[in-house]
Amino acid sequence: MDFGFTEEQLMIQDVARRIAQEKIAPAAEHHDQTGEFPLENIRILGENGLMGIEVPTEYGGAGMDPISYVLAMIEIAAADCAHSTIVSVNNSLFCNGILKFGTEAQKQLYVRAIAEGREIGAFALTEPQSGSDATAMRCRAVKQADGTYVINGKKSWITSGPVAKYIILFAMTDPSKGAKGITAFMVDTAKPGFFRGKTEPKLGIRASATCEIEFQDYIATADEVVGAEGEGFKIAMGVLDAGRIGIASQAVGLARAAY
Repeated sequence: MDFGFTEEQLMIQDVARRIAQEKIAPAAEHHDQTGEFPLENIRILGENGLMGIEVPTEYGGAGMDPISYVLAMIEIAAADCAHSTIVSVNNSLFCNGILKFGTEAQKQLYVRAIAEGREIGAFALTEPQSGSDATAMRCRAVKQADGTYVINGKKSWITSGPVAKYIILFAMTDPSKGAKGITAFMVDTAKPGFFRGKTEPKLGIRASATCEIEFQDYIATADEVVGAEGEGFKIAMGVLDAGRIGIASQAVGLARAAY
């Protein structure tokens, strides 16, 4: 069995390394000190297929495999962990869930915008009182007679929350069902009823902006539901499992830079 990398895998590794060394590393200290979100660099990464590495080309991505994703993540993390965190969230937590459970229209609208680097995505599961126990969430989405949902509640520690255009949100639609009463929604942060809290001060990875978000009578339409009603917890856990590949890749890149 050949464990060597393919030509395509080496190509995306080379692209990631070049951008990391020429664009990310020289600006890393500035972004870490100021906490300024590196939007220009993220757009460059998107233009080169690195914001949607495993996203099929028909949705604006590079259409490559998990090994390609790992190789690229290592190079980016070796230059700056804030950049790699942003790339990881958009590639795995955001795009992955929509690709697996979303409609064709959702893939074209939400995945394409993020994969091409035109917009920033986020993943909203954690709440002030529910971290590892996601089934204790209080964010509620109440279905109306016209098929829309009225959403109220807060989410905490949302990576890219201060700058995200689109967010995949998990809210309780039927508390009596526990984990099976959670539903996933696509959120457009430009719509009324969505509010961002202050950007959280952190010990490191400052350029990866994090904040609390709040929903006050936010209206989600039926076509903004991801998957079926009640499938939210399954979607979230599946996406988080896949996201661990990105976390491990970042650890390798960070360790390489440290030594």
